[in-house]
Amino acid sequence: MSGDSEDPSPSVTIECPECGTTSKVPLSDAAERLDTHNERVHDGADVARLDPVVADRLADILAEEMGIWEDSEV
Repeated sequence: MSGDSEDPSPSVTIECPECGTTSKVPLSDAAERLDTHNERVHDGADVARLDPVVADRLADILAEEMGIWEDSEV
């Protein structure tokens, strides 16, 4: 084990239902990879996307971190 304590970046799945492809990419690169794919292959249309399950979970985590649900009653 080296003295380097850096953890690898978490990865997420991006998928393109039109192309029938999925890829795991570092979370930090996901937006750029999606934009690049959609521009190159789909003339800029938002076809490729973050895995919907992952996107929903990230939205939940962000809403919780931002305190959005604290002020609303369910």
